[in-house]
Amino acid sequence: METDQIIWIIVAVVVVLALLALLAALARKRKATQDRHHAESLRQEAHSHQGMVQQEELRAREAEAEAERKRVEAERAESAATEARQAHLQEHARVEDQVREADRVDPDVDHRSEDYQPGTTGTTTGAGSTDATGTTGTQSRAAEDPVHQPPTDEPGTGGTHRH
Repeated sequence: METDQIIWIIVAVVVVLALLALLAALARKRKATQDRHHAESLRQEAHSHQGMVQQEELRAREAEAEAERKRVEAERAESAATEARQAHLQEHARVEDQVREADRVDPDVDHRSEDYQPGTTGTTTGAGSTDATGTTGTQSRAAEDPVHQPPTDEPGTGGTHRH
């Protein structure tokens, strides 16, 4: 091969490489332009949804405020229920004290008996007497309060019988 041929081959290779570099640069430029357009369309779409996002945020804040109002209302109701329960318990204790005093004064009531329970109906509702429900004072209390249940001999029931 002659020198002229080598030079022409080198020139051709350089020209081809230059064309390839030019094509690559154009492709990068076109890709960058496409990416800019795509980014701009994404921004426009996001901007158009901004109003909906603000509305959703407003709804969320309103829901939170409503939940807070209901929580406060529930706390007030709970407080009122507690106060009513306390008032009921105080009134119940006052009535029971009054009944105990009546039973203490009544000669027909053995208020010192171990199974004595103050009754609230009639004049003789001490232990063993019958109240308006047809049960004795001890029976009606035992049905209401498991602490006042009569002892049993069944195992595991808290009876007094030892095995």
